[in-house]
Amino acid sequence: MAKTPDEPLTLTVHSLPTPDRGDAERAAATRAGRWKMLAILLVCAAPVIASYLTYYVIRPEGRRNYGELIAAQPLLPAIDGRDVQGRVVPLTVLKDQWLLISVADSACDADCEKHLYLQRQLRETLGREKDRLDWVWLRTGAADLSEPLRQATAAATVLHVDAAALGQWLQPAPGQRLEDHLYVVDPLGRWMMRFPANIDPARAKRDLDRLLRASSSWDKAGRPD
Repeated sequence: MAKTPDEPLTLTVHSLPTPDRGDAERAAATRAGRWKMLAILLVCAAPVIASYLTYYVIRPEGRRNYGELIAAQPLLPAIDGRDVQGRVVPLTVLKDQWLLISVADSACDADCEKHLYLQRQLRETLGREKDRLDWVWLRTGAADLSEPLRQATAAATVLHVDAAALGQWLQPAPGQRLEDHLYVVDPLGRWMMRFPANIDPARAKRDLDRLLRASSSWDKAGRPD
C-alpha cells in the first residue's frame, strides 16, 4: 500500500464574533447612568459631609480647637426676647446664621464692654465671610439700655431676655459665670461651642475661620425668606 507523503499541518483561523453595536451602546449608556447616579448621590450627601467636617475635622487628635465643643448641642430655646424698640422677638428666629453670643446685664460693666468690642472685632476680621456670622448680645436685668450702648451696638442683634430662662439653655464652665464667655451657635440653632473666659482673640478667630470654611458648601449668608 502506497504511503501517503507527510503534509504540513494547517490551521484555519476564524475571526472572533464582532459584538453587536447596539450591545456596546447599551453598555456605555449603563456605565454613564451609573456615574450620573453616583454624582447625584454625592451632591445630595454634600451637606451631611460638610456637617461632619464642621464638628469632627476641626477637632483631630491633639485638640486643635480653642473653644470647648458642647457635646449635647442644645437647640435655641422657645423663649421670647425684646429688641431695643420693645418688639417681641422669639429666639428661634435667630436660626439660619452662625451666631456669636455674649450675655450681660443691661447696665454693661467693663467686662461686658470688652466682650461687645471683641465680638465686633472678631466678626470684622472674618472679611467677606462676616455676613455669615451674627453678633448677638442677650442682655438681662432691669436697667434701660443707655444711648451710647445703643449706638455702639447698632450693628448687633440686641435682645432683652429673662436670665433664668436663658440659664436653662446656655451654661458657663465650672467656676465661671454665664457672662464670662462668648458662645457659638450653628445655623441649625444648636449651641455647639463655648470660648474660655479671658478669651484669646487670635485663637478664637482661628476656630471661627475653620467653622465657616468647613460649612461653606451648605451655609450661605443671610436667612431664607
